[in-house]
Amino acid sequence: MDIEYWFGWYDDEYLKFDRVENKRSNRPDLHAFLLLDSLVPGRDGKSDDMIGGAEHDEIYLSVDIEELEKVITEDQVLELIRCGVRYNEESLCMFA
Repeated sequence: MDIEYWFGWYDDEYLKFDRVENKRSNRPDLHAFLLLDSLVPGRDGKSDDMIGGAEHDEIYLSVDIEELEKVITEDQVLELIRCGVRYNEESLCMFA
């Protein structure tokens, strides 16, 4: 799956968390983190942090995009967008 394509395709759904069905949390960021963790869990039993860095009111998510593209569905990309996740320069990020 070309994750960059789907993030562009569903751009108009950005931050529309009320449209997410079967919420894992009432908090959009926590829902996104839980979804990503279920799709691409920490490597080799290590406890990787979900947040890999922050800069200029933006947090960068520590998710292997290549591994994510192997398992994520179009509907799950839509869920992430509705939670406020964006695709930026080969990584996932969110505004703080």
